[in-house]
Amino acid sequence: MIKKILAVIFVLFLAQNISAQYTIKGQVFDQKSMSALPNVTILQEGNPKNVTTDIDGNFSVTINKIPAIITFHLMGYIEQKLEINQNDLSTPINIYLHEKIMLLDEVILSTPFNQHQSENVVKVSYKSLNSMQNKGIQNLTEGLAQLPGVNQMTTGAGIGKPVIRGLTGSRVLVYNQGVRVENFQFGEKHGLGINDSGIESVEVIKGPASLLYGSDALGGVIYLTPEKYAKPSDFSARLSGKWFGNTQGFQTNIGIKKSFEKLQFLAGASLQKHADYMTPDELRITNSRYNDQDFKAGIGYHTKEWQIDLRYNYNTAQNGIAKAIDENVQNTSYEVVGLQQDLDNHFVSIKNHFNINQFKIKTNLGYTAHHRILKTPTGEERIGMDLNTINYDLKLYLPEWGKSKSIVGVQGLIQNNENFGTGYLLPDAAINGIGFFGTLFHDFDLLSLQAGIRYDFRDIKTYDIGTLASTNYRPGFEKDLSSFSGSLGLKKLWSAGFTTRLNLATGYRAPNLSELASKGQHEGRIEIGNQNINNETNLQADIALEYSHSHVEVFANAFYNQIYNYIFLAPTGSFQDDLAVYQYAQDNAYLYGGEAGIHLHPHPLDWLHLESSFEYVIGKKQDESYLPLIPVPQWDNYLRINFNDYKRLSNIFFNIGIAHSFKADKISDFEEERPAYSLLNSSIGTAFYLNGIKAQVRISGHNLLDKKYISHLSVLGEEEIPNMGRNLMLQLNFEF
Repeated sequence: MIKKILAVIFVLFLAQNISAQYTIKGQVFDQKSMSALPNVTILQEGNPKNVTTDIDGNFSVTINKIPAIITFHLMGYIEQKLEINQNDLSTPINIYLHEKIMLLDEVILSTPFNQHQSENVVKVSYKSLNSMQNKGIQNLTEGLAQLPGVNQMTTGAGIGKPVIRGLTGSRVLVYNQGVRVENFQFGEKHGLGINDSGIESVEVIKGPASLLYGSDALGGVIYLTPEKYAKPSDFSARLSGKWFGNTQGFQTNIGIKKSFEKLQFLAGASLQKHADYMTPDELRITNSRYNDQDFKAGIGYHTKEWQIDLRYNYNTAQNGIAKAIDENVQNTSYEVVGLQQDLDNHFVSIKNHFNINQFKIKTNLGYTAHHRILKTPTGEERIGMDLNTINYDLKLYLPEWGKSKSIVGVQGLIQNNENFGTGYLLPDAAINGIGFFGTLFHDFDLLSLQAGIRYDFRDIKTYDIGTLASTNYRPGFEKDLSSFSGSLGLKKLWSAGFTTRLNLATGYRAPNLSELASKGQHEGRIEIGNQNINNETNLQADIALEYSHSHVEVFANAFYNQIYNYIFLAPTGSFQDDLAVYQYAQDNAYLYGGEAGIHLHPHPLDWLHLESSFEYVIGKKQDESYLPLIPVPQWDNYLRINFNDYKRLSNIFFNIGIAHSFKADKISDFEEERPAYSLLNSSIGTAFYLNGIKAQVRISGHNLLDKKYISHLSVLGEEEIPNMGRNLMLQLNFEF
């Protein structure tokens, strides 16, 4: 009997301990301003669920055992851990978070080991979309150009292409939701085809990244990170609108997020329309108008051993191709009626992450479908092409050995191009590629080393156009290309805050369809492909010096990039239908330059930020003549004021800056010199709560002094068409 009683008591005691729950209450404050902090995430170790503080910084956390560790996390503040003991249950707890003075040490997704920025051997430029919008941007490419070493080549307001240290087009690889963007990016008038809606942040690798990404990463990689899912057991919705004064344009955006304990879902849609942009002469550039519609959705599921993330993005756009200023066509119509591009892009990606004992496996399967039509003013579909691409990426993370990490992987591409227009600039084609690589990272405490090697093979096959008896007959061909690439990098921490990075990397780029097989009118000329051209390869040396203190950050980067078999268009001296004939050729080339900058955050004026950066690049062919479309030196200076809270306002900011572009005088034989110019830009904004709804307002102005100029990288500069004049923008965001 006594044994039974003891057993019952033991079971009851055990059940009580198993089911025991403790509630911790408290409030979170900013350590300096002593103001309450809303939306602080509170996580408990071993518990996937988390809570957030309310508008007054209050929180209530339920834990199952004592002692316990809980973590307080808020973007822009130093993460704080707290051990909860029995004595902490009786009274509320006050938590004081310290603001991160300088740039956040973000986890970088574009590099193989997904380390924090401070741990990476390769320097990666990071920028959140929110910080881009705080400075006022019209499109995603304009935001990318805020990064030192990154510029944009434009065709009006709607078409922009990123330029990394003088290289663009097929030499810069763009990733969207983990899938490489394939949309005939070689063309000067072919933009990204990606809406900034639903983008969380961007990462830019400046320099060869073929080891990680294969062909087309010879000049660098732009990695677009999609927005995160909602926190577990949370629901949120957003509604935003943006108005553009110069183009009389607008953009609307809606989105929802819902997360359960293991299942997550999000969806969002965007619509924007723009009329012709206006120059400082108050003339509208005929047919520079454009329209864009975008839809994104995602669903995720996770357990301890497995994570899956399925994403879909559809974007459709109509871009007018401006040729001249017609003073008889000066209106604010949104309808594109002249020469235009009609574009449809589908992006589908499926990511899987498996944890198997000490091994990790990451797979990413992507599909992109690009539908392109070039319409004449009469409605003729002069060029119509469907480009369908399947990408696969498999990485095996081997067990860590001491302070060493290693990855082996395989990546590949299966691509088909089909014509349906009246003309054939490019033939129907099939492209297959595969690459194998391995990379190693080792930490020697103050010194880190990363090295890797890769082998790629690509088969390009084109099909006949017409028949032997027809006048437009073009025989097909097949070309096999292969290449080795590799990299070696060192990162040295000399003292607190002072770091150097030295990287040597090789890259390669297989010639694209246009360079091999184009024949016909394109970009206002006749372009002829060359089947005899081979891979571009390069070797780049890059050194980066950084010093970071609580109130100052200084950086200086320098690079030298030797490119072998550089592919370029050269005039043949002949004409066809009154258009100059150009043919693709190859020659060795080299580029050199760098970026430097300083960010001051003086104490005790913690709300004041002074930022200055300078970038410089020179590009030449082997005969010492200058390469075309090389960015001019750029000097950007910004004064930024930030307050976290003032009464019922939060995230208060004010920016004012001058972007100075130097004279374009180191140019190719076919370019025009351009004078130097400076642009004054500014923005202001804040956030506040309305009945539990978070509202945010931004007002920004670009080229406030209405300066008339022609950017050296403007494609419309060939027609002496000025860039956009003053542009005022208003943005309203609501989060529910």
